[in-house]
Amino acid sequence: MEQPALHKRIRSLFRSHHLLGIATVSEQGPWCASCFYAWDKENNTLIITTDPATRHGSEFRSNPHVAGTIALETKRVGCIRGVQFTGTVSEPAGDDLRRAKSIYLKRFPYAALTEIHLWVIKPNHIKLTDNRLGFGKKIIWSSGNDFVQPPGQI
Repeated sequence: MEQPALHKRIRSLFRSHHLLGIATVSEQGPWCASCFYAWDKENNTLIITTDPATRHGSEFRSNPHVAGTIALETKRVGCIRGVQFTGTVSEPAGDDLRRAKSIYLKRFPYAALTEIHLWVIKPNHIKLTDNRLGFGKKIIWSSGNDFVQPPGQI
């Protein structure tokens, strides 16, 4: 099933930022980490690198359901924008790994100087807050539905 297109404001945010916060949960409780990411616009995935031996890397394997954020850091309330998302994370292989590596290294060429272990996050729900549209305005995207816009929201 083909996913609905991302709203242009979500695409813009994914293109213009490079750091995300990712959250996992296990029997040890919740955990979060910051990771550089590259966006694969064709597949609507976020590509990150982290060692599988890190806590979050290990937890990706035991529970692939994750949540995350990407946000503009600003003190100006009228400029606040960012996304919260949920999705699943996996380790690409074969052609998917070659594609992910090409996209990641194009965004972060210096990463070619070290060994990288790539992961792909497939979002299934994204909530964009963009105060440039009005205080607290939200745009919601869900992989199982057409573009969703809450009542009274832009």
